[in-house]
Amino acid sequence: MSYRSFVVLTALGLALGACSQPPVVGTSEQPATSGLKSGEQVYQNVCIACHSTGVANAPKSGDGERWRELIAEGQSVVTAHGWVGLRGMPPRGGQPDLTLEEFARAVAWMARSSGATWQDPDAALLAEIRKEEKKRIEELANKLQPDDASYKP
Repeated sequence: MSYRSFVVLTALGLALGACSQPPVVGTSEQPATSGLKSGEQVYQNVCIACHSTGVANAPKSGDGERWRELIAEGQSVVTAHGWVGLRGMPPRGGQPDLTLEEFARAVAWMARSSGATWQDPDAALLAEIRKEEKKRIEELANKLQPDDASYKP
């Protein structure tokens, strides 16, 4: 198996690790409307530990200055990158049973508290987030490849 194949399969395996759990309402591209937590509830239960204190350089909720650049990147991009995990943030904020819709609601809630006009996700936005998620996983897999084409693990 080539190094690239190994990296891509590893990244996909990590991203799909939660698939071993039974399906959770709201994980499809169609948003579920019942039984889901609000963005504020998810923030209070999951995100607050880092996003209220700035741990690992997490942008604090309500800090419009820190969120300005993120808001400019767009809701689907910021949500997808956080969902996959970035810098010190683990995928799904470290909460494996969180649905994409709940996670997206929390990101929208934090962005709104910091000056954005982001709405909770609908089916179209969830589909955009899924596309961005796939692109981000591919970007991460490509970054893990060594620059030397002759490299053989």
